Amino acid sequence: MDNNLMAVVPQVGDPRFWVYALSIIDLGELAGSSPLPFVNEAQIRDLRVSFPGECEQRHIADFLDAETARIDRLCDLRAQQIELLREASFRRIYDAVRGSHVEGARKDSGLEWLGTVPAAWRVGSVSHYFEVELGKMLNQERAHGDHLRPYLRVANVQWDRIDVSNLSMMDFPPEEQVRYRLRPGDLLVNEGGSWPGRAAVWDGEVPEIYYQKALHRIRSHGAELPRWLYYCIVVAERLKVFQVQGNTSTMTHLTREQLRPQRFPFPDPGIQRELVDQLDRAASRDLEVGQLLESQLALLAERRQALITAAVTGQFDVSTASGRNVTDGVSA
Repeated sequence: MDNNLMAVVPQVGDPRFWVYALSIIDLGELAGSSPLPFVNEAQIRDLRVSFPGECEQRHIADFLDAETARIDRLCDLRAQQIELLREASFRRIYDAVRGSHVEGARKDSGLEWLGTVPAAWRVGSVSHYFEVELGKMLNQERAHGDHLRPYLRVANVQWDRIDVSNLSMMDFPPEEQVRYRLRPGDLLVNEGGSWPGRAAVWDGEVPEIYYQKALHRIRSHGAELPRWLYYCIVVAERLKVFQVQGNTSTMTHLTREQLRPQRFPFPDPGIQRELVDQLDRAASRDLEVGQLLESQLALLAERRQALITAAVTGQFDVSTASGRNVTDGVSA
């Protein structure tokens, strides 16, 4: 609770009760729709709120302290499980990229962040195995024209997912379409924006689509899998390889000049495909479990607020009630 709000809480009764009571009031409605919404002391003071006596306030506050603390512990547990799931996923990818489970001789990769790799694996630059190109620059004039086509922006490219629910349009004349048109299997990597290095493989969900300059389009020269390179980039981004090499703690751009010479391990294409298939299956399972945990977190937050509302507004007698039913179906 903001200190400015605490200052106008009524002095009669249990302050804990009033913290809970104010938490169920939509202060946004009081603030209105001004560019800089602000709730002043007079607006809080003039609120019309029914409240019980001081003794009942204390009982309600005691009840809510105990029950919300229990729900909060469940939320912390779910958050820890989500973090452990993410860590396990990264460790699985890192081990695959290093070939940790491949038997036989190993060699130094020459990359400090990677260590050793199987002796038969190649270590080479992105540009040796892939074509790396930036998309078309957007300007005001290019948002109009006779050949408007949908294109992908940085915001569309999330980790391992391309969001096509909100596509913008740009003019791509016939002479530019071959250069900027995406193919299924192309790897897209954010050059700038909120998360340089974030990547996903285009699956062809939209039959004809293009991409803007803030995205790298990576296309294989031969048999190397863009999906394998995607997993290599996941590891490099997580270990801040691009930041270290760029000598900056906050990377604002991953330029073509930085990306093309980056070196990664490349097993034979058949082994790449086998490892990618294993990682994809594991990622699918992780996604299902992660979505379940996230939905449980959201449900716990919703029921926590519902419990506070019910208790503060006198919908049940806290002296005989238990809030344990709010977490039915989401226990540890």
